[in-house]
Amino acid sequence: MTGAEFQNISHTIPVEAGIYKYYDTQGTLLYVGKAKSLRKRVSSYFVKNHDNYKTRKLVEQIHHIEFTIVDSEQDAFLLENSLIKQFQPKYNINLKDDKTYPYIVIKHEAFPRVFLTRNVIKDGSEYLGPFTSVGRVREILEVIKYNIPLRTCNLNLTEQNIRKGKFKVCLEYHLGNCKGPCEGLQTEDDYRANLQQVKNILKGNLSPVINLFKEEMMVYATDMEFEKAEIMRKKIESLRAYSAKSTIVNTRLGNMDVFSIISEGNHAYVNYLRILNGTIADTKTVTLEKKLEEGEEEVLTYAIAYLRDVFKSINNEIIVPIPIEYPESNVTITVPKSGDKKKLLELSEKNVNYFKEELYRKKILHLEGKSDMERKQVLYQLQADLELPVLPEHIECFDNSNFQGAYPVSACVVFKDGVASKKDYRHFNIKTVEGINDFASMKEVVHRRYSRLLAEGQPLPQLVIIDGGKGQLGSAMESIRELNLIGSMTVVGLAKNEEEIFFPGDSQSIKLPFNSESLKLIRRVRDEVHRFGITFHRNKRSKGTFKNELESIKGIGETTATQLLKTFRSVNKVKLLSMDELTQEVGASKAKLVWEHFHGSGEAKA
Repeated sequence: MTGAEFQNISHTIPVEAGIYKYYDTQGTLLYVGKAKSLRKRVSSYFVKNHDNYKTRKLVEQIHHIEFTIVDSEQDAFLLENSLIKQFQPKYNINLKDDKTYPYIVIKHEAFPRVFLTRNVIKDGSEYLGPFTSVGRVREILEVIKYNIPLRTCNLNLTEQNIRKGKFKVCLEYHLGNCKGPCEGLQTEDDYRANLQQVKNILKGNLSPVINLFKEEMMVYATDMEFEKAEIMRKKIESLRAYSAKSTIVNTRLGNMDVFSIISEGNHAYVNYLRILNGTIADTKTVTLEKKLEEGEEEVLTYAIAYLRDVFKSINNEIIVPIPIEYPESNVTITVPKSGDKKKLLELSEKNVNYFKEELYRKKILHLEGKSDMERKQVLYQLQADLELPVLPEHIECFDNSNFQGAYPVSACVVFKDGVASKKDYRHFNIKTVEGINDFASMKEVVHRRYSRLLAEGQPLPQLVIIDGGKGQLGSAMESIRELNLIGSMTVVGLAKNEEEIFFPGDSQSIKLPFNSESLKLIRRVRDEVHRFGITFHRNKRSKGTFKNELESIKGIGETTATQLLKTFRSVNKVKLLSMDELTQEVGASKAKLVWEHFHGSGEAKA
């Protein structure tokens, strides 16, 4: 659908809140979205040029649009998530989670059994969970078995069968693990009271169970039944030991959900901690594939909705690292700055980082585990696809990194025979470029890298990948020309979003088959340079290595300095600002400090 074609139907789209659905000519659902104003949101796809390749492809494929008006943003949010889950449209976020989770079921029957299952059947039974770990479920069931006497047999304990005396107690009764309801030795009311204690244990609410056991222990002690009192004391100790083994943050925190996110290229990773009574009850990390230009807020919101639904969470507080709009009116969104909630968020971030690194290691092993011949076949395929003059046994890739428009660094990773050669990795602090200039930074680091290799007489790579597309490629080629290395190696640019490959001077790009081994190798190289560059940058930030003249001003901290650099790109440009411009950016008091640092305490220019 073209912009002109859309204009003919734009007036038919309502302005109310709702969801919209894009279909192609075959009637296949391409995308589902929500909006406060349907007309405004849908129009944005057709009235502007999109930088993202996949967004442009989506718009080109749209044949017709359907929409549904709803009463509120919350209804739109819930309907959107339901439709995405049901139809999994091609251009919506793809959450990769095909795992079936274990539940603990309280069976719908006389004297209900309690056991582990992965099959949820609508038979009136009560299912508690899901849980992320089978080992955790078995541990809970062992605690329950030791402390709460319940039947484990599958006898049909109807009132009529029990009255007729059809059954006899088994060994579990004599071991004290069952009270013998099969012979009528336990009433249904007493059994239901036991089930309530089971539910308390499953919810992490151990205090009522321990208090009940204490009362029973005192009664037995008063009646001089010391053996029974000792059994209750041991049960109390076992519950306290079980509670101590759980990761308790602060029992006063109550119930909440904690989420953290890491984005890297077209993927995002979200970790979820479920907190019950101040204890970490479950943790789960998922991978999401971004299809269009989704920001972290949108991806995180989608993941929260999915995970809360899967784990049936009704917690009223959600802890997140960034502000988000979550439309459930009874839910509080918290972005903690300190305290126990901040520690929980940091723990979640630690988990998501570990998950991402594990995925990366497995991805690298995917090629490292192959034989020499298999690796060579991938390289021969890459040589053929890119029409390289020689086999690319030595590949290098460059990428620039900065933090919120400040503190630029660059990274270079090296792959030899198709696998990472980490000892040859290099990172670069930008020396000759002031402010943020990706093109000039790329020219500098490429010149430094290959002038060094030439000076030391080291071999040059057969293939150099410049991550960033035509602009950075052109800057890199300036250094290659200055070093007289034209023809000594093949240099290509890789567009960040589209995965298009550019050769110097070519107007048309090359797009390799999406699932080809060649493109998979290039992706691994690109992902590795991103990881290496971001890790280097994060380490420097955490160590306080990045400093600039603005941070040396008394009263100006890192946040304000970063804000000024992000907006104005360099310290020199900040020096040229008027007092009014500084005040508009950072407020009057900090503007005065910055102005007086550069210009003295004289009268400031407006």
